[in-house]
This record gives sequence, structure tokens and C-alpha cells, in this order.
Amino acid sequence: MRRLPPLNSLRAFESAARWLSFSKAADELFVTPAAISQQIKQLEDYLGIALFHRMTRAVRLTEEARTVLPLVTEGFDKLAEAVEHLAQNQETGVLTVSSAPTFAQKWLLPRLPDFGDKHPDIDLRLDASLLSRDFERDGIDIGIRLGLGDYPGLHVARVFGEQVSIVCSPKLLSADPPLRMPSDLQHFRLLHVDWGHFSVPLPDWQMWLTAAGLEDLKVKHGPTFTVENMAIEAALSGNGVALVSNFAVVEELKAGRLVRPFDLVLKAGFSYWLVCPHENMRRAKVKAFCNWILDEAAQDSTAKALEAQEET
Repeated sequence: MRRLPPLNSLRAFESAARWLSFSKAADELFVTPAAISQQIKQLEDYLGIALFHRMTRAVRLTEEARTVLPLVTEGFDKLAEAVEHLAQNQETGVLTVSSAPTFAQKWLLPRLPDFGDKHPDIDLRLDASLLSRDFERDGIDIGIRLGLGDYPGLHVARVFGEQVSIVCSPKLLSADPPLRMPSDLQHFRLLHVDWGHFSVPLPDWQMWLTAAGLEDLKVKHGPTFTVENMAIEAALSGNGVALVSNFAVVEELKAGRLVRPFDLVLKAGFSYWLVCPHENMRRAKVKAFCNWILDEAAQDSTAKALEAQEET
């Protein structure tokens, strides 16, 4: 524990000692000379020593006061520097964003260089987790959450909706037997994603098969993944056919590492949402990130295609 005197008294002493004047210290601290004199007397009583020689129209420091004044001044300078650093860190510095792992890796990560170029004074810390982080306890500035948008007490903005379709390695198209028609799925392992808990029906293989008119099709059981990217990796390895988010496989489809064997798409019923405490939106760095990510989503061709399909 630090043994510290009342800081108001110490501040009054430091100012009066620099100016060698109670009246000038009073002007600097926006109090009366009598208040300065009272604070210094309180400090002298606390320390048990005299700090000033009081004369008719002037004051001068005692030897003890001259010795400690540089240290006290340095301490207040350091304190002011720390406060300034904290204030600046509200506007720039580290910005911590919490996001679901697949969204972070597949959509957000490739776009972060653009954010860094536009905001070089903001250092992004990306917390990729399936857990719903506590903003205050975990030091989170912004969260990107998958859900229905029901987040009471928080600032909420929709990034984009979600749809799912099936993907697989192109080598399954020429397997023995090949995957050419939806009914051929009975010969392949199905890869499942556990999306979490929502109050709306979640897109799953049974829903897809029903929509394709194959609700009675007997299919092979397959593994379930709580992280969507694991299902994507399994599909890339040719270990089955996955039902996954459209946005999460854009690059794999473009590169031909995955293919979409059938056109049937399911609307997920949930969306990605930008959420944070209302007071966080008063910070320049938080507002900058929110504006940037919403602009990126608005310009993303895949996201726009999904939004257009949802409106029709």
C-alpha cells in the first residue's frame, strides 16, 4: 500500500512551490488563496514538517520542500501523461472485437488490411470465440454475433443475413458412385454444423433433404462440428458433403477447391449483428470500425446477393 497524503493538498503545494506564490497557485487551480493556504497547512500537519517560510508579502520553500519538489512535480507530470494516454486510447489505440471463429477467419480477416490502411492509428485485437463475451469483464469494445438481433440494452446493427447450401470436394463428383443427383447423397457421409441455440428452426440436413423432395432418403450418418470451419475443412479433404454458410466458402468455390453440386439454398433465419454498449459508440475508434464493417458488408457482392434473395 502506498502512503500518500491528500492529493488536493499535494497539488496545492506543488503549484505554490513552482510559483512561490499562493495567489498564482490559486489562479492556476481556480480556487482562492485562502483555500491554497488551508490545503498546504493540511499537508504540513499530515507530514509534521513546515514546507514554506511565510513572510509578509512572499513565501519561500524550506529545505525539505526544495528537496522533494522535483519529485512531486515529476509525479504529477507522470500522472498527467497517464491520463492523457488513457484519453487518447479511447480514440485510438487497441480496439478489441469479439467474433465467431468462422466469420472472423472467412469474412473479416481478409478485409482487415483495408481497415488498417484507413485507420493506421487503431490496433485491432480480434477475439475469435464461440462464447458470448461480456463487454466489461472481458474488455470487449465490439461484438459480432450470430443470432436474431435481440440484444436488449445494446447498440445493434445488422451486418448481413445468412443462407446455407451444400458443398463438397470436386473429386466426389467423379467418385464411385459419383455425386450427380440429390438422391446420390445416400452414398456419401453428411457433415453437420451445430449452429447453436435459436428460437427459430435451424437449417440442417433434414430440412435440405425435405426441400429437395427427399425427406425419406436414407443417408449415412456423419460427424457434427460446433465450429463451422471444421466442417469446411472436412469437405475440402473429401471426407463428406457439408451444409454450410454461403459466405464462408466464397474463396474455396472461386478457387475450385470446393463445388456446389446443387443449386438449392436454405435461408438460415438468423443474421450476423454488430453489437456493443451504447456508450461505446461515443468512442471514435468504435464508430470508425462500425462504419467500416457496415460499408464492407454493403459492398460485398455475396452479401448483397444474399440480401436480394431474402427480399424476393
